[in-house]
Amino acid sequence: MKKSLLALSVALAAGAVPTVSFADLAFNVGAVSEYRYRGISQTRLKPALQGGADYTNGGFYLGTWASTIKWIKDVGGDSNVEIDVYGGYKGEIAKDLSYDVGVLTYIYPSNKLKPITGAKADTTEIYGAITFGPATVKYSHAVTDTFGNPDSKNSFYLDASASFEVTDGWMLAPHIGYQKIKGPFGDPATYTDYSLTLSKDFKGLVPSVAIIGTDADKSFYVSPVGGKKLGTTKLVLGVKYNF
Repeated sequence: MKKSLLALSVALAAGAVPTVSFADLAFNVGAVSEYRYRGISQTRLKPALQGGADYTNGGFYLGTWASTIKWIKDVGGDSNVEIDVYGGYKGEIAKDLSYDVGVLTYIYPSNKLKPITGAKADTTEIYGAITFGPATVKYSHAVTDTFGNPDSKNSFYLDASASFEVTDGWMLAPHIGYQKIKGPFGDPATYTDYSLTLSKDFKGLVPSVAIIGTDADKSFYVSPVGGKKLGTTKLVLGVKYNF
């Protein structure tokens, strides 16, 4: 779900942005040993393929990103992929102080989850973030039910992260977040996640290694297939190419 492809055709059809030029476009493709979103495995601790595209014009941006997943089919639904569509605006308040506001929709095509869990998997959030120097605090608020949890509208995610160069272009990124789930599943579904990621950009090729974990309820965040605990602490390897 980081981040997880907002089609350029959407922007053009809306007529809200000028003609797209290649200078305004960025693409990425990659793979990870396991797709973790907010600390929870989306792939039953298995690898995933991922990719995305972004368009920017001044402070405005539109983007889309996708990943293979397993969790929906594991609980009886019918989707192998997550597609994220987002857009927003970034601006500067003062030197080294900036903001970011926008909306993000997570789409799980033909997920068929509502008859099983009581809510569709598709989720829309609005978000706002403040960045000061290397540190960012972000708040994301669900305006729909949240990832298949029934009656979970107004759930939220609050997180803080930073990025520091440790040596020779190697970047270290600590992160901590709190996922609050509203509704009848709220107590077992609410948790804190944390991670520490090391990465380096080799002319567009970005390998990474991350330690990711949560305090999530092990009886709630467990795969029906094989009984895998989806929020336990794991080492996750990744590689991405930006172009």
